Amino acid sequence: VQLQASGGGLVQPGGSLRLSCTASGVSFSTYTMSWFRQAPGKEREFVSAINRSRYTYYKESVKGRFTISRDNAKSTVYLQMNSLAPEDTAVYFCAADRQVIVSSYRRADAYDYWGQGTQVTVSS
Repeated sequence: VQLQASGGGLVQPGGSLRLSCTASGVSFSTYTMSWFRQAPGKEREFVSAINRSRYTYYKESVKGRFTISRDNAKSTVYLQMNSLAPEDTAVYFCAADRQVIVSSYRRADAYDYWGQGTQVTVSS
């Protein structure tokens, strides 16, 4: 199983980025796909999840700014990030698991598969 994340970069406050994560070696449509992020010196934290039924979940501080979506035909999950702020600066990781339950979506240790991470820097 491989997860390949991309789309990070440097953006000014208030700007937008779209992250992508493409999976291979899995039955993508049956997996819950999530995004986590990790800022320097901090623990990895949950950002958003989308399950096989396309129900979505978000960290409170990104609600209304970030949108997660999936394209099963392309085995890809997206994270559209708008109104970015400096506190959104982090390495963003995608994660996948077929058996994770809703109550565990926010736990990094609940996921079996991880992408390599993509850096998002929000700065003027």
